[in-house]
Amino acid sequence: MTLEAFAPGVAQKNINLNTLSGVFVPTPPLPEQREIVRRIETAFAKIDRLAAEAAKALKFLGHLDQRILAKAFAGELVPQDPTDEPAEALLARIGAARAAAPKPKRGRKART
Repeated sequence: MTLEAFAPGVAQKNINLNTLSGVFVPTPPLPEQREIVRRIETAFAKIDRLAAEAAKALKFLGHLDQRILAKAFAGELVPQDPTDEPAEALLARIGAARAAAPKPKRGRKART
């Protein structure tokens, strides 16, 4: 049986205290209630611990990304070939090649 059977009305159902006091609500024995509370508290403690570990791991990942990028830009991720030219020389060579290349002429569009 649901409590709606005790509530008169259609749009907004209300149950007065006298009616509600006569309704039996089954509850487990006190030792079982304590065991339920203990298990819930244990679960919440585990959830809190896991949330803290997850936050710590996410923070570590952020620092790890920064360290990997720093090492990448410093050329420390892979062994360097001593015969490779420095980046400055490569950039200078690319700039000189661009300056020496003929500039393409932009033609006018044909009128239709």
